[in-house]
Amino acid sequence: MTVQPNRDSLNADRQELVARLNRRYRHHGATSVLAGALGEKALGDIAMVSSFGAESVALLHLVAMVDNRTPVIFIDTRLLFAETLVYQQEVAERLGLKDVRIIRTDADTLEREDPYGALRLRDPDACCDLRKTVPLENALNDFSGWITGRKRFQGTTRAALDFFELEEATGRIKVNPLAHWTREDVQDYMDENRLPRHPLVAQGYPSIGCAPCTSQVAEGEDPRAGRWRGMDKSECGIHVEDGRVKRKGADA
Repeated sequence: MTVQPNRDSLNADRQELVARLNRRYRHHGATSVLAGALGEKALGDIAMVSSFGAESVALLHLVAMVDNRTPVIFIDTRLLFAETLVYQQEVAERLGLKDVRIIRTDADTLEREDPYGALRLRDPDACCDLRKTVPLENALNDFSGWITGRKRFQGTTRAALDFFELEEATGRIKVNPLAHWTREDVQDYMDENRLPRHPLVAQGYPSIGCAPCTSQVAEGEDPRAGRWRGMDKSECGIHVEDGRVKRKGADA
């Protein structure tokens, strides 16, 4: 009888791989990290997850240059701004992305769990879970790793973010090519490559999520002040750290 390795054993192997990759790419840039991740057979199949938000186009452009066949997962919560949906199509076409996968919670589940679309008012965490976290987790079941746009400057919980990290709860490996980029690096890259900006940025939306839960940000406010304004919430729940979903006090 064949004995299947347990999760702890598998995670130990994956953690060793993560450590090796971080040592290898310690002094490399984002493009090298991406190329290395997509070419590393030991990592398995990798997808990129993108909101096609305010700064997403920088990493999307890098991915398109390295391998435009990389699967790109876009979560349509059915509550997004119309501008985001149009922007997603325009960016995907302009960059030549060959495998954009638009995922949604199925209509029957929404009808059962949130028939009047008011769950966000009663329990915003549950709304994010229903419309974002669960469908993404289902989509990622086909992959052993995923590419994110997370960066060290986005908060104290990410101050020591590495290029590669292990999700203990799932065994998947996150690839963070822009971990060392500053906000200025992102803007400079977008300018230098003449990348299209999300139309809502010019209207005072530096961080863009679902339309009902995103408001304009005044000059001098934190860029994420418009996300879930007035609620004790600042994270949609997509990112898992140390095996737990981080909601409060974290940046998406």
